[in-house]
Amino acid sequence: MSEALARRPATLEDVAREAGVSRSTVSRVINNIRNVDPELQQVVRDAVAATGYVPNAAARALVTRRAGAVALVFSGTPGQGEIFTDPFFGRVVSGVIGALRPLGVHPVLMLADDAAAREEVLSFLRQGNADGAMLVSTRAGDPLPGRLVEAGLPVVMFGSPPEGLADGVSWVDLANVEGGRLAAGLLRGRGCRRIVSIAGPSALSAGRDRLAGVREVLGDVPSAEGDFGQASGAAAMARLLASCPDLDGVVAANDLMARGAVAVLAEHGRRVPEDVAVVGFDDSSAATGGLPLLSTVRQPVELMAAEMARILLERVVGSASGTASVVFEPELVVRESA
Repeated sequence: MSEALARRPATLEDVAREAGVSRSTVSRVINNIRNVDPELQQVVRDAVAATGYVPNAAARALVTRRAGAVALVFSGTPGQGEIFTDPFFGRVVSGVIGALRPLGVHPVLMLADDAAAREEVLSFLRQGNADGAMLVSTRAGDPLPGRLVEAGLPVVMFGSPPEGLADGVSWVDLANVEGGRLAAGLLRGRGCRRIVSIAGPSALSAGRDRLAGVREVLGDVPSAEGDFGQASGAAAMARLLASCPDLDGVVAANDLMARGAVAVLAEHGRRVPEDVAVVGFDDSSAATGGLPLLSTVRQPVELMAAEMARILLERVVGSASGTASVVFEPELVVRESA
């Protein structure tokens, strides 16, 4: 490499000169356009390394018609407070970043917590600022999944899609009914006879399915609904203690609500697990972030998020067509609380 070249950024022409090929051939190799001989591709890559050439991201986007970024959209959450305090959301972000970083693809975090924010997400994607969206929707009746599909944008959801969209959107989910069965089976096997459920929102499939699994094992157990937040778990536990004072087992639809339940039980002089056994769901940091350590049903959120990213990228680059769905299996994790 010449001294002059060392003093300035390398160009496509420099790479072409080093490789002994045309500028257009270099462009095709750098932008992963097919029909370039594999041996010639290697010659160009060696020339790129020798010259220190760094592709211009904007120019590359014009050629490939890709932004090199994807949106990770949390829709229906109350706002930044919940995103940064609920361990579930952090695990989704971790899984997505872990899958995308080695590929040089960047996730753009977007919150769609009201109608105006949803319009911003749609506008951002329609303008080509991201190649597609990974959508985590926590709101019943959320219109955003349908709007994204109508716009013809690549989208993959965390959780099964709303009715009517199953054929138009890809998704990943957990076998939530089976997870509910595992939690209920642990308490029944432990000898609990008066078991209650702190359920997730009935408007969301995860809330309905986890409760359905519990009731498949235990029958029509008393239940109080929460919103997956710790405070709602505490409130639900207080209601259940008032209506079922002799309860000896609690299945909570996530770990945060289970933590809220444990706190209320302690306030009422009930020991966990000696007096009341408690099982959570997710195996999040909330399960091990206090005492007693929670028995729980593991949801492999990081792996699910990584799979969501993989499916989206397959559709962006055109290596897969149609829609895909992947269902992960839950795993029972037994600790101190049950």
